[in-house]
Amino acid sequence: MSQKSTPPVRSGGQILVDQLLIHGADTAYCVPGESYLEVLDALHDVTDRFTLINARHEAGAADMAEAYGKLTGRPGICMVTRGPGACHAAIGVHIAQQDSTPMILLVGQIARDTTDREAFQEVDYRAMFGPIAKWATQIDDARRIPEYMARAFRVATSGRPGPVVIALPEDMLTDRVAVPDARPYAATAAGIVPADLDALTAELSRAERPLLLLGGSGWDDAAAAAITRFAETNGIPVSCSFRRQDIVDNLSPVYAGDFGTSTAPSLYKRLAEADLLVVIGARLGEMTTRTYTTMDSPNPGIRLVHVHPEADEIGRVYSPDLGLACAPAVLAEALDGTDLGRKDQWADWCAALHGDYLADTEAPNGGDWQLDMGVALTQIRDSLPDDVVVTLDAGNHTGWAQRFLRFGRPGRIVGSTCGAMGYSVPAAVAASLRNPDQLVLSFVGDGGFMMSGAELATAAQYGGRPIVLLFNNGTYGTIRMHQEREHPERVSGTTLRNQDFVRMAEGLGCYAERVTRTEEFAPAFERARASGQPAVLELVTDPEQISTRTTITALRKAALAKQSA
Repeated sequence: MSQKSTPPVRSGGQILVDQLLIHGADTAYCVPGESYLEVLDALHDVTDRFTLINARHEAGAADMAEAYGKLTGRPGICMVTRGPGACHAAIGVHIAQQDSTPMILLVGQIARDTTDREAFQEVDYRAMFGPIAKWATQIDDARRIPEYMARAFRVATSGRPGPVVIALPEDMLTDRVAVPDARPYAATAAGIVPADLDALTAELSRAERPLLLLGGSGWDDAAAAAITRFAETNGIPVSCSFRRQDIVDNLSPVYAGDFGTSTAPSLYKRLAEADLLVVIGARLGEMTTRTYTTMDSPNPGIRLVHVHPEADEIGRVYSPDLGLACAPAVLAEALDGTDLGRKDQWADWCAALHGDYLADTEAPNGGDWQLDMGVALTQIRDSLPDDVVVTLDAGNHTGWAQRFLRFGRPGRIVGSTCGAMGYSVPAAVAASLRNPDQLVLSFVGDGGFMMSGAELATAAQYGGRPIVLLFNNGTYGTIRMHQEREHPERVSGTTLRNQDFVRMAEGLGCYAERVTRTEEFAPAFERARASGQPAVLELVTDPEQISTRTTITALRKAALAKQSA
């Protein structure tokens, strides 16, 4: 009989770092704190295998970890200190929850013998993060660190992925114990049985005007390629949910556009004409359904197939005719190679939807705008590399990227679907630090940049080179749009008085230019790419051009007419 080896005596901090390595983690984003010094110290010994990036703000660190999770499919690791640090990082947890992104937030915690005395920076993290995390817990015994960390990685990646929050009492991290390591985790994904696959293909086979709607997380490059082959083999038009446009190449003859904040009116009309909607991976949330108005609830008024990795998500709002608990990648592989024999019958329907998409994304005429970003982006989009990463903030300015750029693997679109301002710059920093030779474009407004633009210093410190396209129109544009729609000519709280963004960016270690005319953009963009530095292009846009589809004047006119009716 073989004897089990005796595990070494290690501190809690060393055990935790060893578990990170065992489970394949290679990067963490942090703002350091005295509450988890033992973890920081243990990381000092593994710099050859693990990269620790210290951000300028905990929200930025959390956003970086969340973006890492989106890009890799593995849990993004964030480390913050107790109290204020954890509160700052909460936005990243909320994003990961609503975007179904695997993430683990490690929070330094007060010593166990000071609990419930309102000790310095004391917070009950189970109560704080319970409603917005997939699992929130605390490790009180260093001997159980391997158990908790193995479970954390599994929970974050299995079923519907999401964030896990673990509090680490500082005295627990200094305890020295002998405990064996866990084995590497493996995510658990819901599969599909032949009968369910037959039911799905039968629904498609009898449809006259089917439409696929792809979204959610869990789409690796292989799954994206497989579902694209299935759609192209059968001539089924494919739409994507909010900010998931990279699942299918937008120039594929089956691509029909996305349901989000920049949706073409023609796509909503086509949805009304469809007789079958097959949703794979998407939650059918508020943004994708135009505040739950594109279909009735609970009975959607269209034959609906809903495939989602989490069984509890199916039927949450809309009762499907067929609901299947299955991971998108598993279903894509199962459908790959399937020919339903209906491509000729669906040809005109598919061509019409793709034609609508192409027409809606043609270069605008420029109108009276000195700087029209629709024109500017269409001038450069064909020259962008196939693997470009585009990160998006919250705000109307993202409409120009969502409408006029083309997406598709290996390129990626990385944006919060929960409307978090300040996300784009940290996400771009994380993307660029993963591969500094990859082109990474950050779209951010003047309001969002002031929330997290300092993270460009993190990029400069570690060698990242994102290009930030900073839309400066002197207003919180989305709120101004709603304000004019509901309370025309009563501007309140939405005006911004901005500083010199070029000098700010240069002070953070960036190349920077100010662009005020359409014809200036492409040359400035090339100079930014050639600079070899993180870069900021300040784009001075007219607030009158409040979105890609309307103006302040048009909003006011419609609102005033409604009030006088």
